[in-house]
Amino acid sequence: MTNTSLSIKHIIRPAVQENAPLLLLLHGYGSNEEDLFSFSSEIDPNIFVVSARAPYEIPPYGAAWYAINFDAAGGKFSDLDQAKSSMELLDTFIEELKNSYSIDPNNINLLGFSQGAILSYALSFKHLGMFNNVVAMSGYLNKELIENEDNVVARFRESVKKTNYFISHGTMDQVIPLDWASEAPKFMSELKADYLYKNYPIGHGVSRDNFYDMKEWLEKRIF
Repeated sequence: MTNTSLSIKHIIRPAVQENAPLLLLLHGYGSNEEDLFSFSSEIDPNIFVVSARAPYEIPPYGAAWYAINFDAAGGKFSDLDQAKSSMELLDTFIEELKNSYSIDPNNINLLGFSQGAILSYALSFKHLGMFNNVVAMSGYLNKELIENEDNVVARFRESVKKTNYFISHGTMDQVIPLDWASEAPKFMSELKADYLYKNYPIGHGVSRDNFYDMKEWLEKRIF
């Protein structure tokens, strides 16, 4: 079911129960809301699933949360202003979801792939304690999106409600290097966060084993 009445166009898979946990899906660069939504039929029916479409269009059918630009030397860099703007848009969207659907405001969970994973990390550190669980698949932790890192570390350690993290990456990922992804677990250890980090013999994608490991981990923690 597609909804265009809120700040972000999205698809929903309603839960069979009222006041359900929310799982918000954030797709990667150049993809769209249909991509991760293909997971929804496999997700526990007691979870309310929302798949959001990023705001920056990439013709003919894709979208992005922020631009990725290339310089003359072949390097690439992220448009951090657009990334932060998308984070603010998602802040508004999450509040709208709480007011529009029968979801539990105290059980909000994020699942992001690639660029969506990068924003999922960033949102969880912007709003400590807001998200119960974060799944970051084929992404990396961009510390340029974390304001006052030392303060975040101290506050996370002292927080009563701590976010849990499932981190996965392909050992043959040709888009985001494995070395980039492996920096996140080091930060999780510094935070003393509850996390699981797993690698899979794949490229930039989600294998069957990856999906079912994530599903088992997530559903145990949501309920």
